[in-house]
Parts: sequence; structure tokens; C-alpha cells
Amino acid sequence: MENKNSFTIINDEGEKIVCNILFTFDSDETKKSYIVYTDNTKDDVGNIKVYASIYDPKSASEMELLPIETDKEWRVIEKILESIQEEIKNQAQSN
Repeated sequence: MENKNSFTIINDEGEKIVCNILFTFDSDETKKSYIVYTDNTKDDVGNIKVYASIYDPKSASEMELLPIETDKEWRVIEKILESIQEEIKNQAQSN
């Protein structure tokens, strides 16, 4: 079942995969909107895989995910992820 916190993609093998939206944000630096999400699969060391794409939040039709192609965009996303990780770490230490 899909809700506003998830969406479905179709992989290269034609399988439907439900992805959970972790967060979205707009960048003043790049003037684009980004979505960070997971399909809840794990990498070789057991970490949940996280993906990021460009998207248009105003699109009335199906969500189209576009690839992030520049180092500048990846740096913006990495900064956001680092600040979220730091915030979570600080909250865990204060509890």
C-alpha cells in the first residue's frame, strides 16, 4: 500500500519496489528539489541503502526521479545528511 511517505518504482527487471521517503528538501544553492529515500535493502555490511534524486514537488502526475549528476549537488546532499546524523547523535547522547 502506498501513502504520502512512500512511492513505487519499477526496477530494470520490471519488478515493483516500494520506497520510503526519508526526507525532501530544496536547495537555495542549486535551485532544485531533492528527495532522499530507501528501498530498505542492506549493503554488504548491514547498513540500509539510502538514495537521493532530483524531483519536481509540483508535478501533478507520477513522480519523476532524475539523477544527481554534479559533484556540487552531491556535496549539498552530503552536508544535509551529515547534519541530520549529527543531530540524531546529539539527541541520543542527551537521552
